[in-house]
Amino acid sequence: MIEIRWHGRGGQGAKTASQLLADAAFVAGQYVQSFPEYGPERSGAPITAYNRISDERCSVHSNIYEPDYVVVVDETLLDSVDVTAGLKEEGAIIVNTGKAPEDIIPKLKGYKGRVCTIDARKISIDCLGRYFPNTPMLAAVVEVSKCVEKESFLKNMESSYKHKFAKKPQVIEGNLICLRRSMDEVQEVEK
Repeated sequence: MIEIRWHGRGGQGAKTASQLLADAAFVAGQYVQSFPEYGPERSGAPITAYNRISDERCSVHSNIYEPDYVVVVDETLLDSVDVTAGLKEEGAIIVNTGKAPEDIIPKLKGYKGRVCTIDARKISIDCLGRYFPNTPMLAAVVEVSKCVEKESFLKNMESSYKHKFAKKPQVIEGNLICLRRSMDEVQEVEK
């Protein structure tokens, strides 16, 4: 089983990305869970979302305290939330930042596992014309975790986008380019 914890702020799409990841894994034949946790429901408030992805049915229905992967959609959370709490050293943390992985290590409270970064802002603006960090972060977690086979994921997302954006077909291509580019541009440093 792969367990993933997402950290973001309300309105950034962490919950939606968690749900899209679960959908893609489900279509690929996996058992999945996707669920959010948030306090005051307002835009900009810290939120947490979770994924469990497994080849076997999972009967655990609790928050994830020892994730294999952590996705940080908003870099400012590194200063206020212990995003590495319980993170397994065999896993990885993926942070949305324009900085190199080496530059954020000091903010990770001594975490000894893989550190990955992706500039979701730049990729999103280049490919979509606006800042939607969840699309690049979704692709980054698939690339780093290998929780879903890459081509299967991209095919599923294309199908999902065709359904979701049936009345706006012009946005489909940009989203697919965004996913592929994000998978190619994830930076990693092993400590």
